[in-house]
Amino acid sequence: MVDHPPAPTEPSDAAYAGDVRRLVARIDKPLVLVGMMGSGKSSIGRRLATRLHIPFHDADEAIETAAQSSIAEIFSRDGEAYFRDGERRVIARLLGHGPCVLATGGGAFVQPDTRGDILARGIAIWLDASVATLVERTSRRDHRPLLRTGNPAATLERLCTERRDAYAMAHIHIASDAGPHKRTLDAILSALEGYLA
Repeated sequence: MVDHPPAPTEPSDAAYAGDVRRLVARIDKPLVLVGMMGSGKSSIGRRLATRLHIPFHDADEAIETAAQSSIAEIFSRDGEAYFRDGERRVIARLLGHGPCVLATGGGAFVQPDTRGDILARGIAIWLDASVATLVERTSRRDHRPLLRTGNPAATLERLCTERRDAYAMAHIHIASDAGPHKRTLDAILSALEGYLA
């Protein structure tokens, strides 16, 4: 009879929960998701907050609540400069909430004052998706003012090029591809482990 080594086992729920608790204990500031519209900041952010048992905040939702208007309405009525100033103030307030997951709008981290505040008071995590993935994801809804053009794919390509250097200043860089969100979530948790070690 041949002895076979035991099959590898998945970590137990208790061990996994212990790993998450140890990670959360080292998080002392907001985890701020940055990147292009459609990169998954809100959907992955909610899952990340649930996994870590910390609050989730969506900056765009907070802006709309504060303004009692949609972002598209603010852009149309008041212009982008007005919107960016309000966005900066809302994000500054949310950064004061302690450990949480904060999803930001696609252009937030590109603004120097907002970016400086995020880098100083949070852990910036860039979710980097390909243009093809962004086109597919953003085509599902028509609520993004910057994509109300004749060619959203060309607009996304241009914005990716313009914003890449700013996004690259984030503390952590994660590929957010067209695969399951769990893969991106696991990559974030692994990167956080390394960053906080």
